[in-house]
Amino acid sequence: MKLIDRDIPPRAVWALEQAGTHPLLARLLAARGIDNAQDLQDDLALLIPPDQLKGTREAAELLAQAMQDGKRLCIVADYDCDGATACAVGLRGLRMLGAQHVDYLVPDRVVDGYGLTPTIAERVKQSGADVLITVDNGIASVEGVDAAHQLGMQVLVTDHHLPGEQLPTADVTVNPNQPGCSFPSKSMAGVGVMFYVLLALRTLLRERGVFDARTQPRLDSLLPLVALGTVADVVRLDANNRRLVAQGLKRIRAGHMPPGMSALFQAAARKVQQASTFDLGFALGPRINAAGRLSDMRLGIECLQTDDAALATQLATQLDQINRERRVIEGDMRDMALEIAQSLFEDDAPAPPAVCVFDPEFHEGVVGIVASRLKEQFHRPVFVFAPSTAPGKEHEIKGSGRSIPGFHLRDALDLLAKRAPGVLLRFGGHAMAAGCTIAEEHFELFEHHLAQIAQEGLDAATLQRRLDTDGPLPAEFRRADVAQLLQAQVWGQGFAAPVFSEKLEVISQRLVGEKHLSIKLRHQGQLVDGIWFGRNEPLPAQAHLAYRLDTDEWQGQQRVRFVIEAAQDL
Repeated sequence: MKLIDRDIPPRAVWALEQAGTHPLLARLLAARGIDNAQDLQDDLALLIPPDQLKGTREAAELLAQAMQDGKRLCIVADYDCDGATACAVGLRGLRMLGAQHVDYLVPDRVVDGYGLTPTIAERVKQSGADVLITVDNGIASVEGVDAAHQLGMQVLVTDHHLPGEQLPTADVTVNPNQPGCSFPSKSMAGVGVMFYVLLALRTLLRERGVFDARTQPRLDSLLPLVALGTVADVVRLDANNRRLVAQGLKRIRAGHMPPGMSALFQAAARKVQQASTFDLGFALGPRINAAGRLSDMRLGIECLQTDDAALATQLATQLDQINRERRVIEGDMRDMALEIAQSLFEDDAPAPPAVCVFDPEFHEGVVGIVASRLKEQFHRPVFVFAPSTAPGKEHEIKGSGRSIPGFHLRDALDLLAKRAPGVLLRFGGHAMAAGCTIAEEHFELFEHHLAQIAQEGLDAATLQRRLDTDGPLPAEFRRADVAQLLQAQVWGQGFAAPVFSEKLEVISQRLVGEKHLSIKLRHQGQLVDGIWFGRNEPLPAQAHLAYRLDTDEWQGQQRVRFVIEAAQDL
């Protein structure tokens, strides 16, 4: 691991400090491209206007007419946290705006696969729907949209994924990444896209006199859900996304959120008053995602859309139990996958350019998580495959991939499809995460071509494992209140949480729980506790460490500790 200190523009630091920003926070923000106080403001008025997102006006007109005509609306969701929150936002928002008939359907990961398929379209029609609305999917559903039209339904696609060569012929498409859309925030999550459609619909209904500025529904009550889906989907936190998340967190900390979110905080033993992006991404998000991985995402959606506190608690408890089961399955699978991956090369040899792993015992619901773990282990693009358990698809295997910076995974799959026609039955995704389905007999062919493409696309700089850090932590800021100030900020993908780095003296160290290293460190002359989760190898007496400033509680007192993230290669 190579630790690289970020550049800190002094003029930006000075400008932020003059505007009243805490000196340490000013330094951290300047290093992340913030150079004026307005960039720190999270007022809703500063959000990019919905009319800049292509298709929102047309979507509003379609929905308004459907509602006026008493048509039945059906949302087709995705089975991850972004899809679940987008569905809950759609259900709640449309009902707030006057929709009398709105329901949802979520595909089964195993039986249906991803997105709007012709089979899903038929099920939507059978439910009595007149208008089909996709959330967090649909931009690649050419056949599914055609089938919905043939069945007599209107189709509104809301999505954020990258489009393929052929676009579906939906009545309206809202996607910041569709051709011809100049919306500045290309990183908006699916839940954000649906939220923007609702804002546009409210504007149109206000123009038509359905309500005025005083009587219109408060759609900002949906922002806790928008924040959860945005963080959980690990989209880049550009300025617009940061404002959406910041506004959601404000409401969560004040206790203003759906009962299901409150129940999930309780199930995860997290403090609502100190809610952070870490809680959304690592406590609530995984519990929602677990339903889609191992059970039925309707549990997650029902938890987020119900206003019954007792039912919300029951569902949150159920989701927590499913997540515990997911952790066990993931742990066993991770160990198996690691063993298989390590067998691909000698101990002293570098890992292959791309790592592909398959075992008939793997569970398709957790392949993505295991791929992430292997990617962290080997610093290579990774695909993990599991057998499909869908009826009639026993010969297929489903893969989930994770990549490293500098290697675009979806583009790699697109190139593989051109070089080896027929190998990829289905594929899609982003730069850093993608999925595909292949015939089991084609696994070695897929592995060969992906390794070849990775070999061509990876260079020494890309393969060098590196961590951007914020340099040494000044001793005067090694305080619990400073740690809490940092934790309260909006950090995430593309706007990394602070990680400091410097040479530290290791005074003592011991294993706790057999897999974590508890350390006593000397930091600029003072002793401080440290913990390195998942590390069981001892450190030398002097080590250049990267760490997060954190707090833990001891006998009712908040104490500072360093959470170690990495060590500089010697």
